[in-house]
Amino acid sequence: MEKNERSTTIPGKEKEVDIINIKGIEDIGYVQPDSILLNSLAPEENTQCQHGLYFQDGERRVDYILTYHIKKPSSSRSNRQSSRFTDNAFTRSLRRGTARLGRPPPPQPRVVPEVASQDHSMDYHEDDKRYRREEFEGNLRDMGLELEKDEDTKTPGVGFVKIHAPWHVLCREAEFMKLKMPTKKVYEVKQCSGVGAKINTLVNKATEPLHPNVEENRAQNVKHLSYAFSREKQHLFDLSDRDSFFDSKTRASIVFEVLKRTKCTKAKYSMGITSLLGSGVYTAAYPLHDGDVDGENVEPNDRKLLYEEWASYSVFYKYQPIGLVRKYFGEKIGLYFAWLGLYTQMLIPASLVGVIVFLYGCATVDNNIPSMEICHPRNNITMCPLCDRACNYWKLKEACGTARASHLFDNPATVFFSIFMALWAAMFMEHWKRRQMRLNYEWDLTGFEEEEEELKDHPRAEYELCVMQKSLKKEHKTQKTEKEKLTCRDRLPAYMTNIVMMLLMIGVTFAIVFGVILYRISITAALHMSNNPTTRSNVRLMVKTTAAIINLVVILILDEVYGAVARWLTVLEVPKTDKSFEERLIFKTFILKFVNAFTPIIYIAFFRGRLVGRPGSYLYVFESYRMEECAHGGCLMELCIQLSITMLGKQLIQNNLFEIGIPKLKKLIRYIKSKRRTFQEEEREKKLQRYETDHFLEPFAGLTPEYMEMIIQFGFVTLFVASFPLAPLFALLNNIIEIRLDAKKFVAELRRPVAARAKDIGIWYNLLRGVAKVAVIINAFVISFTSDFIPRLVYQYMYSPDGSMHGFVNHTMSYFNVSDFQDGKEPMDPHHLGYQVEMCRYKDYREPPWSNTPYVVSKEFWAVLAARLAFVIVFQNVVMLMSDIVDWLIPDIPKDISLQIHKEKILMVELFMKEEQGKMQFIDSMTPCDGKERNNHAPVARSRSIPHTYSHTHANNF
Repeated sequence: MEKNERSTTIPGKEKEVDIINIKGIEDIGYVQPDSILLNSLAPEENTQCQHGLYFQDGERRVDYILTYHIKKPSSSRSNRQSSRFTDNAFTRSLRRGTARLGRPPPPQPRVVPEVASQDHSMDYHEDDKRYRREEFEGNLRDMGLELEKDEDTKTPGVGFVKIHAPWHVLCREAEFMKLKMPTKKVYEVKQCSGVGAKINTLVNKATEPLHPNVEENRAQNVKHLSYAFSREKQHLFDLSDRDSFFDSKTRASIVFEVLKRTKCTKAKYSMGITSLLGSGVYTAAYPLHDGDVDGENVEPNDRKLLYEEWASYSVFYKYQPIGLVRKYFGEKIGLYFAWLGLYTQMLIPASLVGVIVFLYGCATVDNNIPSMEICHPRNNITMCPLCDRACNYWKLKEACGTARASHLFDNPATVFFSIFMALWAAMFMEHWKRRQMRLNYEWDLTGFEEEEEELKDHPRAEYELCVMQKSLKKEHKTQKTEKEKLTCRDRLPAYMTNIVMMLLMIGVTFAIVFGVILYRISITAALHMSNNPTTRSNVRLMVKTTAAIINLVVILILDEVYGAVARWLTVLEVPKTDKSFEERLIFKTFILKFVNAFTPIIYIAFFRGRLVGRPGSYLYVFESYRMEECAHGGCLMELCIQLSITMLGKQLIQNNLFEIGIPKLKKLIRYIKSKRRTFQEEEREKKLQRYETDHFLEPFAGLTPEYMEMIIQFGFVTLFVASFPLAPLFALLNNIIEIRLDAKKFVAELRRPVAARAKDIGIWYNLLRGVAKVAVIINAFVISFTSDFIPRLVYQYMYSPDGSMHGFVNHTMSYFNVSDFQDGKEPMDPHHLGYQVEMCRYKDYREPPWSNTPYVVSKEFWAVLAARLAFVIVFQNVVMLMSDIVDWLIPDIPKDISLQIHKEKILMVELFMKEEQGKMQFIDSMTPCDGKERNNHAPVARSRSIPHTYSHTHANNF
C-alpha cells in the first residue's frame, strides 16, 4: 500500500485490512484498493494492448493471469451493500461529529432480519476472499512482480489480474531455478563422416518432403554453449535484446515459481496459490497463448505455426516439429510427443509383420489338415450337448467355420510373431533411451539431474496445509471431536485405506466379469431353446459378440470411476512433493485401469474351458449354472473377438469419439447460441482480449490421461499379440489420428500449460518395461495353453503314425456313454439327429468308458501338459535372453552425442580458464613494476570492482 493508507477494521471481521485514505472527498464511501490503476493509455490506442498481451501502457508484457469472481449485486442488495460499506469507522466518526453539532443522524434503511443474515454470511465470505487476494497480491508486489487489474471486461462476473515479471525478477528467479541459457560462445557440431554420413545424406534427401516447414526442425552446424544463468556472469550471455532473452514460456515458468513460493499468512494457516485456487479465492491461473491461430490479419507467431505445421490433419504424414513444441510448451510436453512419435514409427514394422502373419493364415487355411477333417462332408462325429436339457447332440462339422477362422490366428507363424514382438518391445525401449539422450543434449538437459535433486524437496501446498491443521489440532485438542481428528489422516491409516479400497475396486471388476459369465451361460441356454433354426445355429457368435460389447461398456464406465477413486486415494495420503503425488497417482490409476481392461481377456485366455469338468460330472455355479466350454477350435477365436472389440472400442469411443465429438458438440452449442445473439453482442465478442479468450478454453489437466491411454494400448499390442496379430496395425492407425488430435487440443482448445522441465518420461518408462516383461510370460502361456500349437506338435512327433496331422482331431476327443448322464441333465430331445445316440464325443484327454478306469485323464494329457510347461520355460528364458542381448548391444547414449557432451565440458572449462587468466593479466597490468615495495591490499580491492568490466569486454571477443 501507499504512504497515505491507514488501517481500519471492517464490521463483522476481526481482521486488519488496508483502506485507502481519500483526502478532499466529502461523501466518504467504500473504495476498492485495487480500483486505482496505473496511468495508462486507452486499449484502442495500442494494437498489442488491445489484444491483451501487454499492460495498458503497451510496454510491459503480460506473463501470467489470475482470475477471480466478481459478485454483481442486485438493486436492493446494492443498496444494502452500499449502506453496510458506508457504515464503517469513517462514517461512525462522522455521525458522532454531527451528533455533537446537534444535527440529526441520517435515516438508516430498514432491513429484513432473515435477508440481512443471509447477505451478511455471503458478504463475509466474499470479503474474506477479497482480503486474501489483497494480501496475496501485496506479497507478490513485495516479491518484485508488477500487477494490473481489469474488472471492466466483456466477461461478466470475472476479474483479471495481469502479472508482469520485470528484468531483475527474471534474473533472480532464473538463477534460483538454475535455468540453462545460451551463452555467446558457439562451437561447431561435429558431423559424422564416411559411409554413415553418406547414408544420412541420402536418407535426409529422401525424407525431405516429410519434414515440417519450421526453422527449429532444420539441422544446425553450430550450437551455443549453455550455462546456468547467473547475475554475476551476465557478461557471458547475449543481453543485447532483453525482451527476447527470456521467451514467453520461460517467463511464465518463472512467475509460476514465484506464485508457488508466495503465501497468504494472515489466516489461521498459510495458503499458497494452490490452496487459494482450491478455496475459490482465485478461479483460474494460466499463462497466455502467443496469439490467434486463424482469422484475418493474424500476426505470425509460434502458436499459429504449430497449428499449421503440426495440429492439422493435412500434415499427418509429416514428422512432428518437436523442437518448436518444446519451445512453446516446455520439455515435459515435448518429451511426451517425442515418445508418442517414436512409438508410432516403431509400430510401422510391427504392423507389416502382423499383416504378413495374418495373410499367411489366410493363405494356408485351405491346407490346414485339422480344419479340413472337421469340415469334411463324411465327418460323422457326434458331439455331446453344450448345455443341460436345452441343448441337443450336434455334429462336429457344424464347427467348420470356427475351426477355419481359428487357423487365421492359431498357426505356426503366431509363435514367430510373439518372439518378434518381444524383441520389438526391447528395441523400442532402447531406441527411446537413445532418442531421449539426444533430446537431452539438444535441449540442454544433460545436467538436469543435479538441479532436480536440489529442488525436489519443495513441499506441496496440500502437505503444508495438512501439517498446519495437525499443529492446530494439537493446540486445541480438548475442543475437537473424534471426527474432526480424522480429517487429516495419518500415514498408516491412509495406506490401509488405500489397500482396502484398491482391493475393493479390483473385487468389483472380478464381480462384473463373473456377472458377464453368468450372462453368457444363461443366454446360451435360452437361445438354444429358440424355435428359429438360424438363431440356434449362431448361438456362439451372438453370445460372444454381445458379451464382448457388455464388457467394453463396463470397462469404459469403470475407467472414469477408477480415475476418480485413484485421485481420491492419493489425496488421502497427502504426499509431500508434487513428484511424489504424481507418481502415486499414476501407479494407482495404472493398476486399476489395467485390471479393468485385461481381466475379461485374461479369463477367456487362461480360465475359460479349464474348470468345466466332463459329461456326467460337470462343474456348476450356484448348483444350476454349468461352466461354459470353449469351441472345438479352442478359446483363441473368442479371445481374438474380445481383444479386438475392447481395443477398437476404447480407441474409437473413449480416445477419439470423446476427444473429437465432445469439443465439436460444445462448439456446435456455442454456434447455435451465437445465432440467437444480437449483432452488437457478436461485435462485442470479437473484441475480447487475449486473456479473456484464453479464459474460455479448457484448463490443462496434465499428461497422465494421454500417457495412460497409450500405455494401455501398448498392453493390447504386446500382451496378447499371439491371438491378435492385427493389433499393431490398428494401434498405428489410431496413433496417426491421435498425434494430430492431441496437437490440435493443446494448441487450440486448452489453456497454455506452464512449461515444466523434465529429463525423461518418469515412471511411465518403468511401466513400459514392466508391461514388456509381462508380455513375454503371457504370450508364452497363450501359445502353450490357449492355442493348439503344443498339442499339434505332441501328436505329430509322438502319436502320429506317419508324422503328419491326419487323425489329430480324433486324437484330441474322448468318448462318453450317454447312459452315464445324471438324472435331469440329458437332452430333452435325444432323437434330434434322427437316430438314437449311444456314444458322444467331447474334447479332452480321458480314458473311454470301456476301460478299467473310465473317464480318468489319460497319459496323453500328462504328456501334453509336460510339453506345455516346458515350452513356457524355454520360450520365456530364450526370449528374455534375446531381449537382454539387444539391450546390451545397443548403447544407451549415441556415440556422437557422448562426444559432443564431452566437448561441451571441455569448452566450458576453457571458457572460464580464459576468463580467469584475463582477470589475472588485468590485475598484473594495474600493478606497479618498479622496485618499490608494493601494496598487497590495493590490487585486491580493485580486482573486485574492475574485472566485471574487463571480463565483459573480454567475453565479446568470443
